[in-house]
Amino acid sequence: MKILVLNCGSSSIKYQVFAMEDESVLAKGVVERIGIDGSFLEHKAIISGKETKVEQDVPHHNKGVSLVFDILQDPEFGVLESIEDLKAVGHRVAHGGEAFPRSTPVGEQELEKIKDLSRLAPLHNPHNAAGIQVVRELLPRVPQVAVFDTSFHQSMPEKAYIYPLPYEFYEEMGVRRYGFHGTSHKYVAQLAAREMGQSLDDLKIITAHLGNGASITAIDRGQSIDTSMGFTPLEGLVMGTRCGDIDPAIVPFLQKNKGWDAEKIENVLNKESGLLGISGISNDSRDIEEAAESGHDRAQVAVDIFCYRVKKYIGSYAAAMGGIDAIVFTAGIGENSDIVRSQSLQGLEFLGIEIDQEKNKVRRKMAEISSAGSRVKVFIVPTNEELVIARDTHELVNGPS
Repeated sequence: MKILVLNCGSSSIKYQVFAMEDESVLAKGVVERIGIDGSFLEHKAIISGKETKVEQDVPHHNKGVSLVFDILQDPEFGVLESIEDLKAVGHRVAHGGEAFPRSTPVGEQELEKIKDLSRLAPLHNPHNAAGIQVVRELLPRVPQVAVFDTSFHQSMPEKAYIYPLPYEFYEEMGVRRYGFHGTSHKYVAQLAAREMGQSLDDLKIITAHLGNGASITAIDRGQSIDTSMGFTPLEGLVMGTRCGDIDPAIVPFLQKNKGWDAEKIENVLNKESGLLGISGISNDSRDIEEAAESGHDRAQVAVDIFCYRVKKYIGSYAAAMGGIDAIVFTAGIGENSDIVRSQSLQGLEFLGIEIDQEKNKVRRKMAEISSAGSRVKVFIVPTNEELVIARDTHELVNGPS
């Protein structure tokens, strides 16, 4: 069974085609600069290794998805004899709110709910919904499934997701902690448990998804009980360009002293802060670490703040769960930066967390990096959110295997 996984952003469409018999990836690619001059598609057929770049005007998502379908059937670069070979399409959807506590098949009613949730995720859900709508028009008989970044965190208790604001904000507008990166946190926790030879239902695990966007989750016996991102992906850790946790009174302070409106402040907090704002160099942690090693003071401060925030969340979540069995690092920084992993765990030996510095030098592959005497296992687990989407899609279309 062949499944297409789509991740439709504001100006891009990322895609992968899976053969679910062995969960292999047949092809993957991305359409970039949708609605912008210079748009193009980059595509790779995995088995043949053939790659191509198609430079073509892509004014909207409808054209972008059509371009993906065309390349998948291309005589030289394609992996399908016909687009009808696709038996299902799975979509990454940013926000499911409280309406979608799990992945779900998408019909007209579900699509309208996803569109309605754009009020909570105006930068993401409209484009996710557009992708679903386009596939419905081009492949009306093919079932579609939505997999939500927020669903895994719907197990959080009220004490974790309710903000200390007037309660009617939650009742009337849905203002609460939702959390994101749920598919990633769930996937890497499952793999870590398997590596330990134990059931996820018996473990207390902290998962650290550290990339340009970053979040940490406390997973107690398979359930997310708290996570660092909140009402939006802005809360929590320091990120590439997002500030993470700050005093909310800074917002009116900037309004009064800078004369900025809400849109300007939101843009600064989301796009000009974080590692970029602190260092003044880049939002890429590789650039920051390199500059810090060369003696750039603000770059070093950025690294220190990033790791300090990670450490604080690990400590607080260990307290929230009453213990910890494993820590998992994943995503771009988590999988590749031995500096961040080491510095984030430094000083946590009292919790039984010790890493082997030689083992920690690994990049981009599954590895245990805890020392022989560490009571807490520490893992690097490469994330694979697309595979989670494909698996959920397959199960919902065919039933449990």
